[in-house]
Amino acid sequence: MKVRDMARMLARTPKGAARWHTYEDFRQAARRRLPTMVFDFVEGGAEGEVTVAANRSSIDAVELAPSYLVDVADREVSTTVLGAPVSMPYLLAPAGLATLVHREGELAAARAAAAAGTVFAVSTGSGYSLEDIAEAAPDGRRWFQLYLWKSPEVVRSLVNRARDAGYEALVLTVDVPVVGKRERDLRNGMSLPPRIRWNRALDTARRPGWLHHMVTGPDITFGSLVELGIGDDASAIGAYVDRELADPARTWQDVAWLRREWEGPLLVKGVITVADAEAAAKWGADGVIVSNHGGRQLDSVPGAFSVLPRIAEAVGDRVEVLVDGGCQRGSDVVKARALGARAAMGGRSWFWPLAVAGEPGVARMLDIFRADIDRTLALIGRRRFDDIDPTILT
Repeated sequence: MKVRDMARMLARTPKGAARWHTYEDFRQAARRRLPTMVFDFVEGGAEGEVTVAANRSSIDAVELAPSYLVDVADREVSTTVLGAPVSMPYLLAPAGLATLVHREGELAAARAAAAAGTVFAVSTGSGYSLEDIAEAAPDGRRWFQLYLWKSPEVVRSLVNRARDAGYEALVLTVDVPVVGKRERDLRNGMSLPPRIRWNRALDTARRPGWLHHMVTGPDITFGSLVELGIGDDASAIGAYVDRELADPARTWQDVAWLRREWEGPLLVKGVITVADAEAAAKWGADGVIVSNHGGRQLDSVPGAFSVLPRIAEAVGDRVEVLVDGGCQRGSDVVKARALGARAAMGGRSWFWPLAVAGEPGVARMLDIFRADIDRTLALIGRRRFDDIDPTILT
């Protein structure tokens, strides 16, 4: 790690950071801070959570083949994504309702990503509006994630607002024709806004820090959807989302329509097969994000890393390939590059530090990823992240 990078990390290290060295450190701290229903909302997947486990096991199955006695004294972890530089190859993936875990929510994440020189992909379901998030980090690289709603006018409105607010790219999520069955949420009686039921009252009372944030923070709602004219009450907007978000009738021709509506880069997220990757390239996407929605939609599909090489080989010469699914360490990001991804993304990886320490927590997690990537480069015998290729694998 360069001296300036070390100085920056130390300057932004929050109180208590001596306890936080890994993704798992933040996850366990978040478990202690958040009520069970909120922790499970972030942690949980669909049905039996087979795919959640597959995401992690598909990364663990990748083995590295280091080269030693190589000059790795001066290393570089930066790369480019969609043709523009990022200071590190790990991006913040879209994840909704960050205000559930911290009152500053996406505002904090946007500022941390901008300071780290990486991309923040803002969810349609963000707790703050896409305009407020843009204002919080005007110099950061921001993408906007959306769905093909039943109403084309809703989609067009969100696209126009993203354009007006200076968002660089659209991330179209295609793996939600209907919402997956998340059994933890059903068992916990999770709702929006969260309602503290009698059987969860003691569990919630033991988290005074979270309660304080909820009392002093903004109302829990979908910030970017308030403008649709259905009010700002989370229950009303939630009902609208349940009714209008998922449209099982959508096809790839609707992607072509979106391509005409949006002039900037368009990425398709939720690609898990070569056939869908080929379709995304055919219908005008500039990139695909190999992802199974963090295991939160269809259960018993492959881990993202297990299908990444086939997809990268099939379309990597035509569109940019990213991967989102299970990354917890910098070495995971190095593996992603070796398997054909330009960079990696994650959602839970910024939710946990956000819950624990807000913006400084997210900044600390990004610095951990950066340091891990740098260390892994040295240990495998590569000076630059852009030098990573399949030859580093066994």
